[in-house]
Amino acid sequence: MILFPAIDLKNGQCVRLTQGDFAQATIYEADPLRQAHCFQTMGASWLHMVDLDGAKTGSMQQFDVISHVTQNTTLHVQVGGGICETSIIEKLLKCGVHRVVIGSVAVKNKALVREWLQHFGSDVIVLALDIRLTADNTPEILTHGWQKGSQLSLWELGEHYMECGLKTILCTDVSRDGMLTGTNRSLYQLVQKRWPQLDILASGGVKDLEDLVHLAGLGLKGAIIGKALYEGHIDLAKALLQVSNVS
Repeated sequence: MILFPAIDLKNGQCVRLTQGDFAQATIYEADPLRQAHCFQTMGASWLHMVDLDGAKTGSMQQFDVISHVTQNTTLHVQVGGGICETSIIEKLLKCGVHRVVIGSVAVKNKALVREWLQHFGSDVIVLALDIRLTADNTPEILTHGWQKGSQLSLWELGEHYMECGLKTILCTDVSRDGMLTGTNRSLYQLVQKRWPQLDILASGGVKDLEDLVHLAGLGLKGAIIGKALYEGHIDLAKALLQVSNVS
């Protein structure tokens, strides 16, 4: 299983939100490149970056910061947050980004995202399915930086894009994101069982090494780690070694 240390960008700095609340942002590092170098030194091969300002406004805001990281590290970088135009994807790929993570536009403009999957390929386009469980336990897709409900379920949207060649999804239980309460193991087990042919990336709530080992045991392709790294609950170097031994 691939571990993706996360850098969430707000006003050019590394922050973490609590349950996607922009009013509850903690700054952990003023220099994203310094943080990326730290992850690289600990053995990470991939980095997950999110432009939170872009996710909130619907248009990528921090291309220069992202470009600075891709051009000055050896990390494979995947980027999300406000990616809604073909030209932005082209610009990101040109500067060294390996994969782009598509969020709200996958709900608002399905035809465009289908076109992206066909044009850029399933190895480049990752679908971010950010969910919150409803009263009847249905995983509803949220949009606009987790601020709006879509009335679409995870299952509906996922099945739609699988018909277009979708390969990788990033599934986030936003109720757990930034809470250090542990991952929604039952959700990821259900997703993996339903879509074993997809590469599933888990996000939201990772609190310790046990969470990561469990996710690896489910057969997930990867996990995003944020707050648990920044607050010292997980040693990235040890975690990378541990999950590599899970079969």
